[in-house]
Amino acid sequence: MSMFEFLGQMLSNPMLFVSSLLTMGVILVNGWTDAPNAIATCVSTRAIEAKKAIIMAAIFNFLGVFVMTAINASVAMTIYNMVDFGGDAHLSLIALCAAMAAIVIWATAAWYFGIPTSESHALIAGISGAAVAIQNSFSGINPAEWVKVLYGIVLSTILGFGLGFLSSKLVVLIFRHRNRVKSERFFSGAQIAGGAAMAFMHGAQDGQKFMAVFLLGAAFADGNSTTSSFAVPIWLMVLCSVIMGLGTSIGGYRIIKSVGMDMVKLKPYQGFAADFAATLCLLLSSLTGIPVSTTHTKTTAIMGVGAARRLSNVNWSVVKELVLTWVFTFPGCGLLGFGMAKLFLILFA
Repeated sequence: MSMFEFLGQMLSNPMLFVSSLLTMGVILVNGWTDAPNAIATCVSTRAIEAKKAIIMAAIFNFLGVFVMTAINASVAMTIYNMVDFGGDAHLSLIALCAAMAAIVIWATAAWYFGIPTSESHALIAGISGAAVAIQNSFSGINPAEWVKVLYGIVLSTILGFGLGFLSSKLVVLIFRHRNRVKSERFFSGAQIAGGAAMAFMHGAQDGQKFMAVFLLGAAFADGNSTTSSFAVPIWLMVLCSVIMGLGTSIGGYRIIKSVGMDMVKLKPYQGFAADFAATLCLLLSSLTGIPVSTTHTKTTAIMGVGAARRLSNVNWSVVKELVLTWVFTFPGCGLLGFGMAKLFLILFA
């Protein structure tokens, strides 16, 4: 589908127009709340200025979307096939609009309080709640795809923390006899590379998820509610990347402070270790088609790095806030998606 064909669809179908605007709103909020995690460590240790880091994140977000989608679009397919909105394409599009509205409300509230909520979890919960609302049962949920979400939560928590802990210990072991000044200079540069790698993997994971929603809306607008495959156009990759970068430049600083400064006071080598661990975990998840939260992965990696030095090095009160947010995102955003879908179906069906 070309960009002009999609614009033509939007102009001829008001619900697709609204759905697309809301999806772009969700991507913008993702830039506020998720993308800053990729560059939080390199900014907090002053390896790179925040403005330069944001530009770097925008570029590598696009590269992540483009390269990983060309190699393996299985994350997008997982999101695309996660729910069943039923056989009525018009009602399905209304429910999808409601889900996007619920995610924007939820994520904006989390951003306001400076809590790095997971847009991946919010997206999954919101569309699942809307699917349950339109089907009036849990038959709208595809359990085979939802199992991958549960795998992702376990993977990003255990593997993220474990790799963060081990990579920090390994870095200390390798560099224990090296000159401290030269080592710090090396890790300052390495952190910039680590931040770029994290931004790349953020695009690879989250970019695919939101493109799947765009294409799902286009399929519904075309009267097709049963399509199970798609091709991702380049213009859509560019659009998602640009909006993500804009969101990061507008509201990313608060999340950078919360993740990179408040939770653990990081040294350059620790920032590098956290980025390395989180990038490895995200790469494994993307290649296997498991949708994980970049926020969840990065923050647990930082926790592991902090704990490797000593447990008291981690601000556990901040960790508690993050964990509670993750725990409440699924039921909270799911119920919000359910309620918004019921309201939208009454108003627009």
